[in-house]
Amino acid sequence: MYVTIIILIVVLLIAAIFINAIQQQREKINAERRAELAKQRAIVEEAEIVIMAAANIPTSPRLTKILHNRVLNALKVIYELNSTPEIKQRISDLEQQSNDATDNTGQINEFVLPDNDKQIIQYIQAVKKLRVLLRSEHSRGKIDSKTFIEEEKQLERLQIKVNVETLIKRGRSAHQTNMLGSARQYYEKAKTALENQAQKDEYAQGRLASINEWLEEIQSNLKNVNAKDRAKKQEEERDELDELFAPKKKW
Repeated sequence: MYVTIIILIVVLLIAAIFINAIQQQREKINAERRAELAKQRAIVEEAEIVIMAAANIPTSPRLTKILHNRVLNALKVIYELNSTPEIKQRISDLEQQSNDATDNTGQINEFVLPDNDKQIIQYIQAVKKLRVLLRSEHSRGKIDSKTFIEEEKQLERLQIKVNVETLIKRGRSAHQTNMLGSARQYYEKAKTALENQAQKDEYAQGRLASINEWLEEIQSNLKNVNAKDRAKKQEEERDELDELFAPKKKW
């Protein structure tokens, strides 16, 4: 009798340990599933924000397709972990959109510098984020090296162009208000950014020519200002000497 009771107790302990182990494993799997869902949802949200920001940026249709495919791949993972009709429909819509899209560089809109500093900052942040996502897709093997290099170079040139045009805009404003020292600093920064490019395209060459012309104009203006200052100072010194050595008046 006692042996039977002991055996039953041992069996119950083993069963409890086994059930607890299963429960812990199940909780671990659920936690990993929730973490993966959160990760993939964050990927979707981030990519969609960048896609919206890229609407005002001159990017290629190929890059847009890369971003949409990033969203699509994340949604497929989400559907495997949590299949819902809404996710299924989004996947279907994106697959159709991806099939209809071109997969080449295509026509790229002309670059236009945003109007104010806040928009410029948002623009630069969007370009930087595009470069980050592009590198991520390349590291995950979602795009080939040739595509990555071509799109990365285009985004790099765009980022330089935003920086240069912003500096030039500020330089021109300072130049027009006769703040020649500030204007020269802005122009020189823009010039350095362009000269640091390994391969200078037509845009870089044209901008360098304009910047050099403005810098020469500033240098000429500064020389004229200095010459006028020297002449004025000499005239003042002459007036002081004339007054010093002038015949004293008799009263």
